[in-house]
Amino acid sequence: MKVLIADSLSPEAVGRLQAAGLQADDRAGIDAAELLKTLPEYAGLIVRSRTKVTAELLAAAPNLKVVGRAGVGVDNIDLAAAAAHNVAIVNTPVSTSVAVAELTLALMLALVRSVPRADASMKAGEWDKKSFEGAELAGKTLGILGMGNIGAQVARRAAAFDMTVLGFDPFLDDATIQTRGALAAKLDEVYSRSDVLSLHLPLLPDTRGMIGETTFDKMKRGVYLICAARGGVIDEDALLNALTRGQVAGAALDVFAQEPPGATALVAHPRVIATPHMGAQTAEAQTRAALDVADEVANALLGKPLRWQVK
Repeated sequence: MKVLIADSLSPEAVGRLQAAGLQADDRAGIDAAELLKTLPEYAGLIVRSRTKVTAELLAAAPNLKVVGRAGVGVDNIDLAAAAAHNVAIVNTPVSTSVAVAELTLALMLALVRSVPRADASMKAGEWDKKSFEGAELAGKTLGILGMGNIGAQVARRAAAFDMTVLGFDPFLDDATIQTRGALAAKLDEVYSRSDVLSLHLPLLPDTRGMIGETTFDKMKRGVYLICAARGGVIDEDALLNALTRGQVAGAALDVFAQEPPGATALVAHPRVIATPHMGAQTAEAQTRAALDVADEVANALLGKPLRWQVK
């Protein structure tokens, strides 16, 4: 059986697939038209976020049995069409958790201490430390929306900074949230009590635009907002307005509703730190994701149990 790798993946994946007795063809960067023409030959497909697995693509691939997403989010895959064509969807929900959690803490520290602006000032030949009075994380309250793998990793690390951590997750009971390092709280309580709010939510119909004008008004004035989850969860126009009127003191964003976002007013805002969806971009995380997705795709094709089947 043949597996097509459509996006850039650590080379360990090819070796893992071959060790399972599968033919692995690395076609990283293949364009949509060529993929549509080529995919009918394959039983497995591995993608990251670049490749869009559409209904048209799935309909054109009668031999396809499994699509593996090297990463967590599957919003680039038409899940309903996959189910209709009996194609299994698997992902790697734990492989990048540490990398994203560490970036979240890096963004949090950089935001409250104005690290990027101070660095730019130094590079401009200035010595202006009085302009960069910041805030300490110690003694502050961190609210986490979404207490899955990444949210739990963030909670544990935030505790080391002497922060009080509140957690909300509609899919978890209070006891589970507690074991993951946070005090369980109602959604509005998280909004009203948090000095820093970190989002770790999937992009779903219920979460699209969830953080908007009404939500910002529920938050503590001067809150800091961190998002290394999915673009689209935040209403970006509402965030820009909240920054302008001081309701939000600053925001650090690794994801955007449209990627790349271009030089928007939000990206250019002096109290916004913007990074290019790099949460999973560590050597360790990429190797784990490559091996995990290769194993899951091989298991699906060889009829073995799956750990992380999405659909």
